[in-house]
Amino acid sequence: MQAEGPAQPTPQSHGSQASALPGLDRRQQRLAALGPQRARFRELIGKVGSGEHTSTGLERNEAREAMELMLGGTLPGAQLAAFLIAHRIRRPTPPELTGMLEAYRARGPVLETPGRRPLCFSVPYDGRGRTAPLLPLLALCLASADQPVVLHGGDPMPVKYGVTLAELFAALGIEWRGLSLGEVQQRLDRHGLALTHQPDHFPAAEALVEVRDLIGKRPPVASLELLWTPHRGPHRLVSGFVHPPTEARAWEALAGIGETDILTIKGLEGSTDLPTTRAGITARVRDGEVERLLLHPRDHGISAAEVSWNGLAHWREQALEALRGEGPLAEPLLWNLGAQLFLADRFTDLPAALDQARALLLARCGERLRRELAP
Repeated sequence: MQAEGPAQPTPQSHGSQASALPGLDRRQQRLAALGPQRARFRELIGKVGSGEHTSTGLERNEAREAMELMLGGTLPGAQLAAFLIAHRIRRPTPPELTGMLEAYRARGPVLETPGRRPLCFSVPYDGRGRTAPLLPLLALCLASADQPVVLHGGDPMPVKYGVTLAELFAALGIEWRGLSLGEVQQRLDRHGLALTHQPDHFPAAEALVEVRDLIGKRPPVASLELLWTPHRGPHRLVSGFVHPPTEARAWEALAGIGETDILTIKGLEGSTDLPTTRAGITARVRDGEVERLLLHPRDHGISAAEVSWNGLAHWREQALEALRGEGPLAEPLLWNLGAQLFLADRFTDLPAALDQARALLLARCGERLRRELAP
């Protein structure tokens, strides 16, 4: 009986090995060619961009890693755009925002106010385009009343390219652009007011602006700008919102990063400016406890119309008038100043805070500080 020889592979099994192994090798070779950072970021893109039923999202530590890679300046624009637009469509979760905020804290500028508790306002970087902004005037008045204020912003940003905080302050004669971070800290120490400017103080984040422009939609980074502050130490974070789900998501993300004193405001155009033609919808969150506060301007004799935005030169005239307690922006400024003094626990009731706001405007305290800061 003839001995059987070794089994020969069938054509089918031989074909399976031939098709699988080369493909696997090629994939590994391609990943190696990408380099470890780009290959890793491709994995993270896959987690947020796999579709409604297969996308798993990112863990908090993965979101921080993704943001650190984006800020590192080594990723190609195609990967940055893919991640940002996929995350925009899918919507970031609170743990993802917390992780990304951790990266911003680690890489961004830092200001400090030892022994003082500032109000840290976080507003959209793409600016205002329909209503006249109040925050620069409010900040001057609050700082003049020994209530420190920390702001942050950048150059005109996609998608709106509205007027920025830096442009508004410059129209008042106060320039924040081109200062070193040390010079900004000195102003905060001396005058109780600071604004960090992203192109000068956070170039890693500024490097993402080109991609943000190309994708044409607000990416998750825009949400970070409403939750992040360069200030370290005890403070109250004041953040604007438009849609109620955004507010709840912000509370959870900020709790994850250790923010224990938060004020959210449904302000004009997503800002923190309280309207004068409807109830101001706000919420104070302290140590996880939410207190909803509705502020009705008409209950306190405030009935001014919202002031339209008509360009920087026109706004400058109105702003200077308001700092003297005059003109169409005076009553909206009074309302916002009184409300913030009340919400900052400087007064036990809103009428008393409004009385103090009137006294500050009558004494032209904000105007005096403007002149100190202007060259």
